[in-house]
Amino acid sequence: MSKIEAFILGIIQGLTEFLPISSTGHLYLGRNIFGLQEAGLLLDTMLHLGTLVAVLYFYREEFIKIIKNPFHKLSLLLLVGTLPAVVVGLTFKDYFEEISKTGVTIGWEFLLTGAVLWFADSIKEGRKRMDQINWKDALFIGSFQAAAIFPAISRSGLTIAAGLFRKLDRETAAYFSFLLSTPAIAGAVVLQTTEVIQVGREDISLSALMIGILASAIFGYIAVKWMINYLKKHSLKTFAVYVWVLGITVLVLQHLRLF
Repeated sequence: MSKIEAFILGIIQGLTEFLPISSTGHLYLGRNIFGLQEAGLLLDTMLHLGTLVAVLYFYREEFIKIIKNPFHKLSLLLLVGTLPAVVVGLTFKDYFEEISKTGVTIGWEFLLTGAVLWFADSIKEGRKRMDQINWKDALFIGSFQAAAIFPAISRSGLTIAAGLFRKLDRETAAYFSFLLSTPAIAGAVVLQTTEVIQVGREDISLSALMIGILASAIFGYIAVKWMINYLKKHSLKTFAVYVWVLGITVLVLQHLRLF
């Protein structure tokens, strides 16, 4: 893998982890474009590490509060919101890994993501803010996060939509969605690191890895900040149309055996 390929994949991971268009689905497409169907578990882990650094830095004040007071309400919300993904992820881990490798369902998953975004954007906007979120809201949003374990179903898209369904205002829905992503991304990094250790070192240069991590972190931070501001006044339907077009394109290419 060249440094430029690692850089581009880092940008893709950083942006699409937090834009509601599916990072895993886009990384799969990026790897295929470069002819890197198996880009390597080590690279995948490091790109996720980059986005973890981005979101931890963005929410540094919140996590400092949690460290100082582990029993803070926010700690409970994150714990409750993370449980569904933990249960589903550990129970069906092998199944989801196999689907991710083949990519056979990603076209349909892009279409489903678009449908959820469009429907969520069409409902009456709520007014609930961060200090009004309760454990039922967190559990509901976390359940949508669990469904996003499918490769091309956007985690950020589904959790933002779930927040809108629970009558959070748009800014708060995005804010809590990205905050809730932190334990999910951290868990993925830990699991993938364990697998990397078991499999052994892959033939990827240290410089390429560092470039990928840096690109993922920088563009991940940009995406988080931009998306929260974007949703204050703009619609999710633009993203819905984008993933619909992408999903249809993937299905056509798969049908023609060109992808």
